[in-house]
Amino acid sequence: MRLGIIELLSLLGSLIFAIPVGNFGVAQLLAGETTMGLALVAVAVAMVVIPHYFLDPRTIGKKLIAGVLPSRVRTDASRATDSQQPPDKDT
Repeated sequence: MRLGIIELLSLLGSLIFAIPVGNFGVAQLLAGETTMGLALVAVAVAMVVIPHYFLDPRTIGKKLIAGVLPSRVRTDASRATDSQQPPDKDT
């Protein structure tokens, strides 16, 4: 998977915050605090995985454009064509 500059910077930003949390989780695991250590490692993994795979800006943008914009354009276009049609004349 090739990352662009924006994706690489967002991954780097996530890793900056996730690595200390994961490191502390591993330290807690080695100290015998299994529950706290596993929870912190899971949080660190989630900090990287969720933004990278589920909150991808391109995916959000595509869904927004595909979902919201066409429906608004279609309703505006149908209103415009309805208002431009001449009324029926009864003769």
